[in-house]
Amino acid sequence: MLDRRQFMQVAAATAVLTGAPGALGRAAARQQITEKDLLKFDAKGQVTLLNFTDCHAQLVPLYFREPSINIGVGEVHGLPPHLTGKDFLSRFGLEAGSAEAYALTSEDFAALAKSYGRVGGLDRMATLVKAIRAERPANTLLLDGGDTWQGSYTALKTSGEDMVDVMNALGVDAMTAHWEFTYGTERVLELKDKLKFPFLAGNVVDTEWEEGVFEHTKFFERGGVRIAVIGQAFPYTPVANPRYMIPTWSFGIREKLVQKRVDAANAAGADLVVLLSHNGFDVDRKLASRVKGIDVILTGHTHDAIPAAIKVKETLLVASGSHGKFLARLDLDVKGKKVVDHAFRLIPVFADAITPDPEMAALIKKIRAPHEKEITKVLGRTDTLLYRRGNFNGTFDDLICAALMEERDAQIALSPGFRWGSSLLPGQAITVEHVYNQTGLTYPNAYRTEFTGKFLKEILEDVGDNLFNPDPYYQQGGDMVRVGGMAYAIDIAKPIGQRITDMTLVATGEAIDPAKNYVVSGWASVNPETQGPPIYDVVSNYIAKKKTVTVPENRNIRIKGA
Repeated sequence: MLDRRQFMQVAAATAVLTGAPGALGRAAARQQITEKDLLKFDAKGQVTLLNFTDCHAQLVPLYFREPSINIGVGEVHGLPPHLTGKDFLSRFGLEAGSAEAYALTSEDFAALAKSYGRVGGLDRMATLVKAIRAERPANTLLLDGGDTWQGSYTALKTSGEDMVDVMNALGVDAMTAHWEFTYGTERVLELKDKLKFPFLAGNVVDTEWEEGVFEHTKFFERGGVRIAVIGQAFPYTPVANPRYMIPTWSFGIREKLVQKRVDAANAAGADLVVLLSHNGFDVDRKLASRVKGIDVILTGHTHDAIPAAIKVKETLLVASGSHGKFLARLDLDVKGKKVVDHAFRLIPVFADAITPDPEMAALIKKIRAPHEKEITKVLGRTDTLLYRRGNFNGTFDDLICAALMEERDAQIALSPGFRWGSSLLPGQAITVEHVYNQTGLTYPNAYRTEFTGKFLKEILEDVGDNLFNPDPYYQQGGDMVRVGGMAYAIDIAKPIGQRITDMTLVATGEAIDPAKNYVVSGWASVNPETQGPPIYDVVSNYIAKKKTVTVPENRNIRIKGA
């Protein structure tokens, strides 16, 4: 829940960026946001936790649209992060058209993007981190929530090493992981050894040796406070991603093991216990209600950006967005092994307002230089806003599906419900880099096969349950599988097997026959035998042929029971 004090903290932080009320105030604010404004903060207590998560290897500034739909089911219906647009603005007291509204919602995104510009860029992040560390040199801890090594052209070409170099330079104190594991067992261990900080993933167990693979807890001292940081990797990695890449590693939420780690940390003299988690917000909300002794959960995976620390019993949950778009700052006053007070700010990384850190800028330039000619190659342009994030099809997902159907001669296309990938504004050039931001993964083959109508329904039902099961522990993350060439209805409130109805072919309007075969193309299959061209080539070729792409609003999915 968001209490009055948290609301006032959000309002005070927002006031720095929004200026005077009304259109003139908003227009002035767009011109006046400064680095000093972004760093303004009334320090509190002995400890400053800095956190980012899910940056998905984005080194340079970008556009990133937050979701317009984020459905919560069961007990979390209508609670953050399951609020979007005007409802989100109202809950957190944000002014429409303000800088914070642009950063945190999809409202008027394309128009506001022209005023406020790009966000992120790890050279800008470095500037903020260094400034806060200079202010609080003995009090600051920088923690990375994972999904750091994957999601860009350079990350794919260097197998994640570019991000290891950048995170070492940024001075991260500890990290956990998810997409990191898609480089495979051997490469993950190689990159872990190159880190200058611990890789914490206490819920990963080697099934052959029946013991933990990675460190689970690291102790730090900041401001005289002994801090235990416990790492929790994404629990469903071998389900959501290929098992064959990490064949002997077992994952899981492992609630009892988390409690054991917390108890051990407290017994070892921890004054403050922090869970650095990639569980996803709703999973961590439930975990916080069941595991005793966690003071702070820095939650990742679901890409939620919430401008307040959400309290669940005695635990503060922090959700710091994605793509390097935000830096979360949580100041804590710790007395008698209890957090007695806190102050929080989710700092939007407005690229135009922040002076790039010269050392980090030089490193990023060095990383990108060998690839600059290829990544800046223009494939075409877009007439429409392209984005991915949201429970159902985004426009870039629809573009990918259109490419799969045309390039692979398929009736139906399936594209995974990934949350990562930069947005493009209407009129913007589409480069090779933009395509890789949406498709850069280590199992990219675009298959072409035949599925029965019955199997297509089973796929939609299975993914729908991963997303809308009322028990968060059964939600495996991601958004709904994206579909091209087919329409359907989904009733969120129904149980698995009963959610999906009215499946039809868009081209003809005919009902999908459970017994009939349909030609389907898709990508990111977890099957090691998958054959087909890489998805980034499929999409690049399609855009290059079209030259200009126009993606109409998708009206093929009807949502009920939300």
